[in-house]
Amino acid sequence: MPHFEFVKSSHSSGDGECVEVARNLPHTIALRDSKNPAGAIVTVGPRAWRAFPAHLARRR
Repeated sequence: MPHFEFVKSSHSSGDGECVEVARNLPHTIALRDSKNPAGAIVTVGPRAWRAFPAHLARRR
C-alpha cells in the first residue's frame, strides 16, 4: 500500500465533519474520513480532483 501523508482539509468544519487529503504521491490524490483513519481510502487522479470543486459549485 502506498504511504499517504494525510492533512485535514482547510474546508473541514469544526463539528467533526472532516476530510483528510493526501497529495504527496504523483498522479494520485487520496481522501479519507478523519474520524475513521483506519477506514476506507478513496483515490482519484488529478483530473477528477480538479473537476470535484467545479461539480460542487454547480450543485449550489
